Amino acid sequence: MNTSTFSPADLALAIERHRVWSVLPPEAQSALARTWHIRFARAGEPLPVDGPLHHHLCWLIKGSAALLDEEQRLRLSLYPGDLLGLQFAARIPVAQANALTDCTLAVMDEAQALALVQHHPVLAAFIALPGDTPQPLARHSGGDSALNLMTTPVQSLVKRAPITLPPDTPIRQAAEVMRDQRVSSVVILQNEHLFGLITDRDLRNRVLAAGMDSSRPIMDIATLAPMSIPVQRPAFEALMLMARHNIHHVPVVDGHRVVGMLTATDVTEQHSTSAVYLASDIHKQSTIEGLQASTAKIKRLQQSLAAAESSAYSSGHIITAITDAVTSRLIQLAELQFGPAPIDYVWVAAGSQARSEQTAKTDQDNCLVLSDDYDEAAHGDYFEQFARFVCDGLDACGYVHCPGEMMAMTPQWRQPRKRWAEYFQRWTSQPDPKSLMLTCVFFDLRAVHGNAAMLDQLRSDVLARTKGNSIFLAYMVGNALTHQPPLGLFKGISTIRSGEHKGTIDLKHTGIVPIVDMARVYALAGGHAEVNTHDRLAAASAGEAISEQSARDLRDALEFLAFTRIQHQTRQMAQGLPPDNFLNPDDISNFERTQLKDAFSVVQSLQSVLEHRYQSGRF
Repeated sequence: MNTSTFSPADLALAIERHRVWSVLPPEAQSALARTWHIRFARAGEPLPVDGPLHHHLCWLIKGSAALLDEEQRLRLSLYPGDLLGLQFAARIPVAQANALTDCTLAVMDEAQALALVQHHPVLAAFIALPGDTPQPLARHSGGDSALNLMTTPVQSLVKRAPITLPPDTPIRQAAEVMRDQRVSSVVILQNEHLFGLITDRDLRNRVLAAGMDSSRPIMDIATLAPMSIPVQRPAFEALMLMARHNIHHVPVVDGHRVVGMLTATDVTEQHSTSAVYLASDIHKQSTIEGLQASTAKIKRLQQSLAAAESSAYSSGHIITAITDAVTSRLIQLAELQFGPAPIDYVWVAAGSQARSEQTAKTDQDNCLVLSDDYDEAAHGDYFEQFARFVCDGLDACGYVHCPGEMMAMTPQWRQPRKRWAEYFQRWTSQPDPKSLMLTCVFFDLRAVHGNAAMLDQLRSDVLARTKGNSIFLAYMVGNALTHQPPLGLFKGISTIRSGEHKGTIDLKHTGIVPIVDMARVYALAGGHAEVNTHDRLAAASAGEAISEQSARDLRDALEFLAFTRIQHQTRQMAQGLPPDNFLNPDDISNFERTQLKDAFSVVQSLQSVLEHRYQSGRF
């Protein structure tokens, strides 16, 4: 790869668009362009840095790379725009940096980086210099040890090879092996493939408590085909898997080979407010009162996340996992009270819960998709009681009833699958204002409990109708543009002028919602099944509905706005105030206000692009 593939003009443009370098004035950006040394690496090669990596500041302009420790374990994956070298010297032990794909890298030495930050102190917020000793996230006061797992691969948490046994092993022998090896679980292998899993809980509940003959084979008490996680995935995903499904042991696999076992204690240590243990506590409750006591800890969880400066993306997933756990437990309690459901159903989350973007302040949006076997006379009373129990239970736990009654307890949103298909067909073929509003709510759907296949098929049918549907998409674009960032005529932040929230900005409806709306349009236009806004933007850039740079800008803007919202709500909760979305710009620093304005400008600019494309009929 030769240097002609990346010109000075390319570098100047990359600096202008970069989330860090763009904070510099134009003349400083020009000087910075003359400071960088541009290097190239092919996939699989070490990044071309002279001497130890931590003695340089590096900027990955194109391609992706991996930071490895001394044992060649993945510590962090890097993508275009990321900084490395000095940036991680005090945080992550890095022995080697390899290109995963063909890379373009900008490099400066330690002395140049130091001079740069000294001349432009604003950069100190982004660049770690020698002598900086920030504490790991897990050690922050009130922090949750699971919070830095976004960049920690599952492999780094595996402590030993798994203890494995064949399916026909007697239960007593398995218990002896677990005792001797001092493990709480055993993996069952058949022909070297994952067959099942037994834990000490299985021995207690399925053998001792049930009086089972201990000479029977362990396959009789095993969890067959257990959930597993690939070795290269971030440990954060293991945390979510455990929290959502109330499990404490997850086999780690490399292809078909089981390489280890991950337990809840491997991914978190603080039991009181960690997502895994809070979810476990929720699943133990047998009354609404018990669930209320458990969900009272959610504010503390968000405070822990904020104290650890967890990303808004991971915070949203963690908080939403708790909502899912509460919902699932209420459904289980409903079935205990009213009996098993007479037909198949799927309980579906809508809105921010579906997108995994919740905070401690939220209402509920949900619906029920019932089997087409549904008969109102035979099944109507059951599902009415069932849905009301769950929705009222959510309300009692702090997830207040939806003001617009978009809940499963409302008959209109508790219907057979074929009726839901009719709803979507009508909304997409006759996109009046109400239909557009309902599409915005009910296109963001995710199965929480029940037969998820019914929702999968419904979603596939909807996407097939929206992809390339220029008339419907034009209306959706117009609807998306009704939410505008709070910028004045001269691009200054414009606050609310009157009323209860005078002098504030609405971070949700004028900041986050416009990005959510644009991402939804991209998903509908491209036929993408992703629900989370960050994931939709990534899918849209991969499908070329939006440039990679524009998608990254929107993701960065979303992350900053959502992070600011979480921090704002956390400050309110610390003062004993109810959390809301209304931020007074005077409550944040000048630097944060500048970032806020930049984020709003990104949204406004890309709304204009979307509007132009809509007016040009390019959908």
